[in-house]
Amino acid sequence: MKVLVTGGLGFIGSHTVVELQQKGFEVIIIDDCSNSDEEVLNGIEAITGKKPLFEKLDLREKDKVVDFFKRHQDVIGVIHFAASKAVGESVEKPLLYYENNIGTLVYILKELCKKNKASFIFSSSCTVYGQADKMPITEDAPVKVAESPYGNTKQMGEEIIADTCKVTPGLNAIALRYFNPMGAHPSGEIGELPKGVPQNLVPFITQTGIGLRNELSVFGDDYPTPDGTCIRDYIYVVDLAKAHVVALERLLEGKNEKNYEVFNVGTGKGSSVLEAIQSFEKVSGRKLNYKIVDRRPGDITEAYADTTKANEVLGWKAEYSLEDAMKYAWIWEQKIRD
Repeated sequence: MKVLVTGGLGFIGSHTVVELQQKGFEVIIIDDCSNSDEEVLNGIEAITGKKPLFEKLDLREKDKVVDFFKRHQDVIGVIHFAASKAVGESVEKPLLYYENNIGTLVYILKELCKKNKASFIFSSSCTVYGQADKMPITEDAPVKVAESPYGNTKQMGEEIIADTCKVTPGLNAIALRYFNPMGAHPSGEIGELPKGVPQNLVPFITQTGIGLRNELSVFGDDYPTPDGTCIRDYIYVVDLAKAHVVALERLLEGKNEKNYEVFNVGTGKGSSVLEAIQSFEKVSGRKLNYKIVDRRPGDITEAYADTTKANEVLGWKAEYSLEDAMKYAWIWEQKIRD
């Protein structure tokens, strides 16, 4: 029951490793620590009582990927998180994103295709939908032209996996299209730890709340939404982690209807930026310093999931609210600053 988790020291990866270990899987992590820290291993051990196997490895080095799978022929499944994920940076450094997000995916799939049977879970994104034509977004919504090289790598990644599955009967794969992950583990042992300026809203909120940032910028209040700010589907990271375990078990137990499937992973509820701020103020008891600034290029008006397929077919459902997730994010922020 050995499972490889690439990018397993990252935000979502580390929480998924915890859930896997608590389900009895043996986990081996590959991470190059470019946007993570080996200290996360101690947090995982503190929660589960077991430190996962770890190899510091850059998946862009094909020979090392080949060597890894030769040494670990008992890997039955791969959950692939390792990727660059900053939309703005992807616009400035497109080749870095194509090399890191596409090249590494190809190398891993080539090794899995050598096996008689393999299960693969892909970390995809709701960015593939762009500004969807209607809400909530179902898995049948058209995939729009990507707004950024990052978004394009997720679309291309899904296409590469689908094409590979068509000609590789022994390969079973699921792409999970995340909405907006947030929060931290209830234990306070692991959470989101962005290097430099956060790219996501919630760590920027908590860093502003604790005084690390002077002010939070809200990009636009003139969108056609009830309060004028963008609406997103914020999903608690532990709920998201559990979705990966359920998806992997679906493949291992042969419950999948096709050898390539796609599921939205969200709460089914949209919350505005101002509602997220109000949620933080309620759980922290602090007033947040923020100001309205101009819209940010590339931001869509709203995106929230239709979770019917995930609920009924995958057998998974988000359990935590925005307020729950914000509370754990705030506890984590206070802990790491202390």
